Amino acid sequence: MPNVNQSQTKIPSLGVGTFRLKDDEAYNSVTMALEVGFRHIDTAQIYGNEEAVGRAINDAIANNLVAREDLYVTTKVWNDKLNKASFVDSVKESLEKLQLSYVDLLLIHWPSPENGESMEEYLGELVRVKEMGLTKEIGISNFTVAQVEEAVSILGEGVIATNQVEVHPYLTNEKVRAACEKHGITVTGYMPFAVGKVLKDETITAIADKHGVSTAEVVVAWELAHGLVTIPSSTKRKNLETNFKALELTLDADDIAKINALDCGDRQANPDFSPAWD
Repeated sequence: MPNVNQSQTKIPSLGVGTFRLKDDEAYNSVTMALEVGFRHIDTAQIYGNEEAVGRAINDAIANNLVAREDLYVTTKVWNDKLNKASFVDSVKESLEKLQLSYVDLLLIHWPSPENGESMEEYLGELVRVKEMGLTKEIGISNFTVAQVEEAVSILGEGVIATNQVEVHPYLTNEKVRAACEKHGITVTGYMPFAVGKVLKDETITAIADKHGVSTAEVVVAWELAHGLVTIPSSTKRKNLETNFKALELTLDADDIAKINALDCGDRQANPDFSPAWD
């Protein structure tokens, strides 16, 4: 593959997600996150909030809170746009909403094209968008082991920056993580708190008490200890501050082993178009 497609990923290990956040809620969350110190913002076409996220980013830039080159912005192409007719235009529309000339990372949101397009077709479009300069890096999301292997066989090694998949203490997703590691693909773990479930877990609570920190900090630190990128979300400044503080927490091997053992396959994101999970 040409050098333009090679990925030496620079994804910040801790970002802020915007799933389910709309309008002012999305704007305020991103604004507060940038004020707290986050520089990695994750959105998607289907979230319906690219415009609000873009306003927050551009207001922060205009107010000299952050420079564009210090930000890492991710968006994702939806299932109905995974074809030659719609892909590039959908990305241009995303950039218009975000008020950006490029994103740092563009993902295939799900390997579930609405009209049955081949992976060759939509990954080819993903590469084309990178070659056009509309994104710095490209990646995938919700890809299984078999789909990761197929994607690498199509694009070659060193092209895919990340596979963004659900990872938390109740769903450690180790088979997919191992497949990604084999090919040098960074794993981004979304829904790290399992919609709040793991924050009430007795084992995690005990570890938090031991370190004098919150359960959220423990969960984020656990993800980071495994070399994952993670993107927790919140609409509250206090929670954003707590999530960011996890960068300062180092768990010991015993802590990590205890959290690993909580895996019970409790998947939160499982729409009817999901692939056949590993």
